[in-house]
Amino acid sequence: MKKRQLVILGGGSAGMAVAIEAYKYGIRDILIIEKNDYLGGILDQCIHNGFGLEIYREELTGPEFMTRLAEEIKKYQIEVKLSSAIISVSAKKEVTYLNEKEGKVTLMADAIVATLGCYERNAGAIKMSGTRPSGIYTAGQAQLYLNNYGYLVGKNVYILGSGDIGLIMARRMTLEGAKVLGVMEIMPYSNGLNRNIVQCLNDYDIPLHLSTTVKRVIGKNRLEAIEVVKVDENLNYLPGTEKILACDTLLLSIGLVPYMSLFKNLPLRFNKAGGLFVSNYLESDIPGIFSSGNSLHVHDLVDLVVLESRECALGIKKYLQGELNKRDKQIEIKPSDGVSYIIPNIIYLEQLDDDVSLKLRVKRPYRNVSLEIFLNDKMIKSIYKMAIIPSEMEIIKIKKELLNEEGKLIIKVKEK
Repeated sequence: MKKRQLVILGGGSAGMAVAIEAYKYGIRDILIIEKNDYLGGILDQCIHNGFGLEIYREELTGPEFMTRLAEEIKKYQIEVKLSSAIISVSAKKEVTYLNEKEGKVTLMADAIVATLGCYERNAGAIKMSGTRPSGIYTAGQAQLYLNNYGYLVGKNVYILGSGDIGLIMARRMTLEGAKVLGVMEIMPYSNGLNRNIVQCLNDYDIPLHLSTTVKRVIGKNRLEAIEVVKVDENLNYLPGTEKILACDTLLLSIGLVPYMSLFKNLPLRFNKAGGLFVSNYLESDIPGIFSSGNSLHVHDLVDLVVLESRECALGIKKYLQGELNKRDKQIEIKPSDGVSYIIPNIIYLEQLDDDVSLKLRVKRPYRNVSLEIFLNDKMIKSIYKMAIIPSEMEIIKIKKELLNEEGKLIIKVKEK
């Protein structure tokens, strides 16, 4: 069985960023395995701008951003297997993949990093009632068809969910001549970034209907209408608020889920965002298996994916040099009141040699609150927030000297 030093599962922005940074740390035996016939992942279909402001200090489109990374991969001559499906990963760090040229290949890795991205929740995931006519797409599917293949998937469109891809597609469909009739959001607040609400809905007079969802789809061969309904604070239908709205297309922007199916049968814990349970060096419960990017937790911006992947590469370097072996003393990190998840999930004190960045999301919008951090019931930090929303990831840096004893670290939202 062939052995490799570092195998990267997925060649999107996270996978490429890990590979580039690992190379800069002196790791030369690197293999990226990618299912598509190109590197870059979803960036290839994100033709809007807004990428690269943090990493490159200029505003790029998705294809421009991925091209910058892919050029570095080529410059460093990092090996890539394209059009290759990853079949399995074992606890012994065996990776099996399949492609047309090589057939089935199994290799052993010293270190593995999961950068597999995420997938969209579909109609089946929310048990949407009604028939299954054509005209119902996830927002990402519609984006792919329009931006990559030139297919406008509908003319009279409603969007369920106010995630960022859905908001961006509301603008994109409008610019291509479709009529976006409205966006329905089951929560009493939007799940997209504020800038996308303004630039993609408000600027085009597209209405956003909060506390509203699609109860039923109607149509035999092609979608003909949707039945929408208002919901209460517990997300239960409010009788008497139903409306039938004619349309030929429904786009679903109802959440992204880290792609982790390859790891479900391994002895691993998972975090509350759906990715792997990881240390401050993004290492999982199995030494030598790491994760970064949207397969760890869903990010707002690709620049943040790249920055996190650089942290992951540092962890890989330390692991390969034997610096992450000790796991005796630990601080487990847990979300509390108002916080939905935190990354990382655990700190091993024997491995701690720098400050720690905690990434988190809150459960709902807040105003004039504090984020309070406790270590074993002692508050070690408090940060005032004039406003904080679930769609924007918060990053909190904790100084190493504050993390001076074993136990539990808890973060909560404190309302005034």
